[in-house]
Amino acid sequence: MKWYSGRGRFYGALAGAIALVAAVSGCGGSGPAPASSAPAANSSTPDSAPSGATADAAAWQKWGLQPLPAAPAPPADKPVKLSATGTVPVFTHIPTTQKVVFVTLDDGAEKDPKFIEMMRDLKIPITMFLMNDAIKSDYGYFKPLQAMGNHIQNHTLHHPPMNTVPLARQKEEVCGDQKILTKQYGTAPLLFRPPYGAYNADTRTAVGECGPRAIVWWRESMQIANMQYQAGDKKLRPGDIILAHFRGPTELKGATMTAMFGDLLRRIQEQGFAVARLEDYIQAPSA
Repeated sequence: MKWYSGRGRFYGALAGAIALVAAVSGCGGSGPAPASSAPAANSSTPDSAPSGATADAAAWQKWGLQPLPAAPAPPADKPVKLSATGTVPVFTHIPTTQKVVFVTLDDGAEKDPKFIEMMRDLKIPITMFLMNDAIKSDYGYFKPLQAMGNHIQNHTLHHPPMNTVPLARQKEEVCGDQKILTKQYGTAPLLFRPPYGAYNADTRTAVGECGPRAIVWWRESMQIANMQYQAGDKKLRPGDIILAHFRGPTELKGATMTAMFGDLLRRIQEQGFAVARLEDYIQAPSA
């Protein structure tokens, strides 16, 4: 990614500066549980495709994959509820006994049209945390993904480690991205993911003042062909949030975005999980 001058080298140099996420490998990678966490969160964007919609076997075969189980209907009583006021919560997973996981994709640098084709075929719900520096070259790329019912969320303007910059700068990053995403995609993001997973009390203040109502972390991260797990037993658990990225061959050692995503689905399928839409398990604050 050009604005990072080499993600891998940048992340390595930065690791020592981010005390909160010393084990996190950049925006992706696994890491410790956030310093402060509380169950809660929701997102926004128009729903046009039902969560758990399944593609036929031929569509999966086209991509060299076996179908995942269909996601169950989300609970009527949403397990995560957001408040319109107060300090924003931080969460890493959704409390549920359903055998579902949630896939999130960060940044937005890679804009592979084949990925849009893949998503149309497989109907896998995703949540996109988009960063303006990564998407401004082509805001339109993400609109077909949004039209499938996938929500667009806030990931800052420029991707700084938030716990290393003052409150005023944090507000510029969150509020600036919020304004652009709302204008471009017609819906104000309700969730925020901090770059590198790094945040502090000022981040929670900035997020709350800029519009999103929760900070979203993760429990697993997709690398190239395999996932990194926070849990030592290297197993998915019901309600886990998985972090992946819009990445292409330069960052994936020659692999494509669709190959990486296919491997992610294989890792999920091997453990018998379905993929559900994160926002279907979250209750937004009442107006």
